[in-house]
Amino acid sequence: MPTRKSPRKGSLQFWPRKRATKFLPRVNWDAIDSGKNLKGFICYKAGMASGYVKDNTPDSMTKGKKIIIPLTILECPPLKIFSVRFYKNGKVSKDVLTENLDKELKRKLKLPKKSKGKIEDVKDYDDVKVIGYSIVKKTGLKKKPDLIEIGLAGSVEEKINFIKENLSKEISVLDVFEKGQLVDLRGLTKGKGFSGPVKRFGIKLKFHKSEKGRRRPGSLGPWHPARVIFRVPMAGQLGMFTRVIYNNKIIDIGKSSDKELQNIKNYGNIKTDYILVRGSIQGSAKRQLIITHPLRQTKKQIKKDYELLEIR
Repeated sequence: MPTRKSPRKGSLQFWPRKRATKFLPRVNWDAIDSGKNLKGFICYKAGMASGYVKDNTPDSMTKGKKIIIPLTILECPPLKIFSVRFYKNGKVSKDVLTENLDKELKRKLKLPKKSKGKIEDVKDYDDVKVIGYSIVKKTGLKKKPDLIEIGLAGSVEEKINFIKENLSKEISVLDVFEKGQLVDLRGLTKGKGFSGPVKRFGIKLKFHKSEKGRRRPGSLGPWHPARVIFRVPMAGQLGMFTRVIYNNKIIDIGKSSDKELQNIKNYGNIKTDYILVRGSIQGSAKRQLIITHPLRQTKKQIKKDYELLEIR
């Protein structure tokens, strides 16, 4: 018989398998071309529901029929600009803190006593981004806001004009995204703690009479090199990893007054703006996520068209 071969278990695309250092990951905003003004937004996962929809997708097997699809409910409280970040040759040249920040923000975060300069005083730059923070106290989840750097769409002049217009205003998710478009979602997966190699890497169980345990690899490696190499499936941390889910369809978007989304398990009631996205999203309830315009949208996902009739 020929020797049986099996590919190694576990992808090296995500390495090392350890907890992420922060909840909201870094985003390469320069790679995202689409968008009206802000290229992204901060949202919070509330939970899942079943959407009773009418399928209007052309060439679909269920075209014109009423079907049930899985939905993820995301609450999106308003966003405010914390500071303006100027770039020169791909590096940060100047950070300008906005004036008249919220009092609660000063209690929760360490801020400099004086604002260094004004936007009009900065001359030498070739790109502008903003540091935004969510007014999460409106959701009732917590008081400390989440901060991320967010890219802006358009030319440098259009970016500056947008910043000046919205410097002390609350920006709604309704001004950034619209119903029917595709979005990407970045965030952390559920934390599962210390797990064995069977669950962590998907290796097979050994024969039931095997010595020294069934749920472990048969060999940790050869005598020489006399060490355990990093490719060997070992027990360790599972979950709390940064992942991206691409091309999610926005089924519905609106304010909490439009639909009564209440008594969601492990979350509560939706009090601010919301987005209903088709499919499941990584993370547990109340997990903060970054919703962005699509990095690489596909024709198959764009043409899907669902008319929401009821949330069950």
